[in-house]
Amino acid sequence: MTTPIVKNRFGPVMGVREGQIFENRMALSLAGVHAPTQNGISGTQVVGCDSIVLNGAYSDEDHGDLIIYSGENPRGGSGTDDQLLVGGNLALKVSLDNGLPVRVTRGSGTAGGPASGYRYDGLYQVVRISPNREEGRIVWRYRLEKLYQSLPAEVQEPGATERRLMISERIVRDANLAARIKKLYDFSCQVCGESLPSPDGPYAEAAHIRPLGAPDDGPDVEENLLCLCPNHHKLLDNGGLVVDKDWGVRLVVDDRIIGTLTLKPRHRLTQENLQWHRERWLTT
Repeated sequence: MTTPIVKNRFGPVMGVREGQIFENRMALSLAGVHAPTQNGISGTQVVGCDSIVLNGAYSDEDHGDLIIYSGENPRGGSGTDDQLLVGGNLALKVSLDNGLPVRVTRGSGTAGGPASGYRYDGLYQVVRISPNREEGRIVWRYRLEKLYQSLPAEVQEPGATERRLMISERIVRDANLAARIKKLYDFSCQVCGESLPSPDGPYAEAAHIRPLGAPDDGPDVEENLLCLCPNHHKLLDNGGLVVDKDWGVRLVVDDRIIGTLTLKPRHRLTQENLQWHRERWLTT
């Protein structure tokens, strides 16, 4: 039986404003911002992650509106074990899969945190997870980006407009390139061949093999783009499928070839980014 998502668990907390300072973790818990008084991740692998606390204990990258988070136990059980995608780490993936917002609180131990106590810093979205080889072991990284709520102009905080511009300009995609790749394949998926009809015409997605933006810094070029249906785009992004050296499409979960990637002569696709993608997800 599937456990339903508790809708009022996610999102803003009534009576709590962004930037509010809490004296300690107990106060944070009593306010309903972050329930656990010790764990940095609130949530379960069934319902998802509703809140995290950054405390500077691990090698997170905190850029304000962009966070590269290392999750629970990034050093592994013995300091050399792989970090497992279970517990709070899996909860973050569930929030990614279901588009659930995550409350972020920074402690005084972080570079961008308050002088003392804990500061609630609003809602973020998990937009990507990826395994990385670090010192011989697998560490999962989670990219979270700031979400902005629509506020009346008179209550907008100083600098909000500038931060929105920074978010929108962080990754500039070439819309014409994406449109050209989709048109080249007649809006049909290179994996399954499906073209999805819609009132606005056939629908397909331009998928980057190596993701744009930190920490992967993939290029927005033709050699890094595929035309995919939403399902196979999601599988590509989450490591559910890879394309092998012979252009075979392989499902990672059972190591099964399901077909050959469709290639048009005018698509300058190379193996460079596909090799990167295989190395990223075929970690065993």
